Amino acid sequence: MAQHLAPNMQVSNSPTPNMQIAPSVLPADFARLGEECIGLEQAGANRIHWDVMDGRFVPNLTFGPDIIAAIRPLVSLPFEAHLMTEEPHELAPRYVEAGCELLIVHAEACPHLHRTLGAIRDLGIDAGVALNPATPASAVAHVLDLCNLVLVMTVNPGWGGQRYIASMENKMADMKAMIAASSHNIELEVDGGIDNSTIGAAAQAGAEVFVAGSAVFNHAGGFQSAINQLRTTAATAVS
Repeated sequence: MAQHLAPNMQVSNSPTPNMQIAPSVLPADFARLGEECIGLEQAGANRIHWDVMDGRFVPNLTFGPDIIAAIRPLVSLPFEAHLMTEEPHELAPRYVEAGCELLIVHAEACPHLHRTLGAIRDLGIDAGVALNPATPASAVAHVLDLCNLVLVMTVNPGWGGQRYIASMENKMADMKAMIAASSHNIELEVDGGIDNSTIGAAAQAGAEVFVAGSAVFNHAGGFQSAINQLRTTAATAVS
């Protein structure tokens, strides 16, 4: 790839393109993963969020690059891989080869965060950084020039279905102010416990990309209804 892909990551066919819904496929039926991803695209998702866990940084194991590569030809949506892993710089090339347009690493897992983000961008894709609940926004103050996205975790990472930590809204607001002051084009994403009861407050705090797993896969009305409701609730909260 010859250029970074932040503009493409923001493409949307929705009437509120600034409110991006990025379903996490962690709750998907893994035996039907391809069909599930096709369904998400048809339902109007903006991108697909892959929760990559290594059993070391977090106590769970999930998607390797071969799984993502197998799904990549089936949908045209952008793929973002959230690397909840130790030493993510070693894994990054494999996930780029698998077809991910954005890699998100954890500040807590990267002793040389500046170097790691630079290495990801050198691979020709976008770079993001995630912050655990206990990590302050200031942890990324000096790497914003290398970020296309900052992800504020509203749960402690490792498994799906957790309860939203509302106190993280102050961090979102702080992060949004830091991004605005930086003059860089950086998306603010939120992940953890996002549903119709929490997405409005997250949007008001400054988030514009919302990772939702259980709220999409467990919705009685199906993917399209779930995604539309989430997007509308977020947009209404900031209108």
